[in-house]
Amino acid sequence: MAQDSATPTPVRPYPPPRRSATEVPEDYALLRAEEPVAAVTLPSGDPGHLVSRYDDVRALLADPRCSRAATVAPEAPKLTAVPFDAGGLFTMDPPEHTRLRGLVARAFTPRRVERMRPRLEELAGELADAMAAGNGAGGGPTDLNTAFAFPFPMAVICELLGVPFADRERFRTWSDAVLSLTAHPPEEMLRHKQALLAYLADLVADKRRAPGTDLLSALVGVRDEEGRPDERELLVLAMTLLVAGHETTAGVLGTSVLTLLRQPERLGLVPDGEEATAALVEELLRLNPVGDGGPLRVTTEPVEVAGRVLPPNSAVIASVCSANRDGSRYTDPDRLDPDRTGDPAQPPHLAFGHGPHYCLGAPLARAELAVALRVLAGRFPALRPAVPVESVTMHRGLLVNRLTELPVRWD
Repeated sequence: MAQDSATPTPVRPYPPPRRSATEVPEDYALLRAEEPVAAVTLPSGDPGHLVSRYDDVRALLADPRCSRAATVAPEAPKLTAVPFDAGGLFTMDPPEHTRLRGLVARAFTPRRVERMRPRLEELAGELADAMAAGNGAGGGPTDLNTAFAFPFPMAVICELLGVPFADRERFRTWSDAVLSLTAHPPEEMLRHKQALLAYLADLVADKRRAPGTDLLSALVGVRDEEGRPDERELLVLAMTLLVAGHETTAGVLGTSVLTLLRQPERLGLVPDGEEATAALVEELLRLNPVGDGGPLRVTTEPVEVAGRVLPPNSAVIASVCSANRDGSRYTDPDRLDPDRTGDPAQPPHLAFGHGPHYCLGAPLARAELAVALRVLAGRFPALRPAVPVESVTMHRGLLVNRLTELPVRWD
């Protein structure tokens, strides 16, 4: 894609190579120190820029000149060969984004989520029971991802949206393709995305015939009464909520448990009190990024970052992964320290973004993580890795960070 002639030739691949499932790429520390705005080659082959320091990342996330809507313009550089669809939460700017976000925001308010907590505890407890029963008295080994980390947030979002949980394995195949950077060829990505949209179109038709009390039924009702969102926007919104509503939490839950199991106290670090558990969750979110960066943004005007001016139509990745490990903003940034939560000397993490695109599902994700950790710690206090942690691997080529498996035992 055409870029300003002043833009250096991209020399680094994005995302940087990950040498371990337990550590963020070493490249980020080097970039923060020496090249805070780095030229990169995106998975699509287009050139882009990677911003790595906390203050710069936070500023870019809130800068209206760094646009999500511009990413779907025909001439814009692309992150992947099959980009996100236009008309979705990930590809809109205010005020259109504000309108669409407002349709679903009430389902994710802290007050609504707090009312859901007993149901979250029930779902997590059922999965823990099944995990224990599946191994009899053996105590493992069991893949925590398959037994708990994936089905728990999937069950929650399916119940909230009104999507059959029985179809969860189909969703896993489809969502992997939707979130692919390089893990799937373009034609396969497109085929799975169209299959998911067709499935959701059938489900929307079912909701029209027999509406329920779920979020998707409510959105169909708004669409039919007000004419907005249009049918395509409705399907893209449903796809976004379904995919983002389980993939992100499943990934962070798996990596967070691995982080705890690497500590001497293991799940003994999970406290009994809600406030202390919430502090631990915040620290785990800081240390375990959903992905290496936030969704792609494209500049609509010249934007100065760290003394460098990015011309219009520049692709920008604001690396939340790097920002949350910035040693100029966090003391001993690679260390697990729940006590840093709330410390005014250290800033809030950027795991859920910042600005108008701040993750609307953040209250639900926080509650799911807190409930999951307390259920696991209560039911499996002796939980430990069943394999050397060095052998645990991360899926490659996905927009989200997710362990391939996490074998555990508890005898």
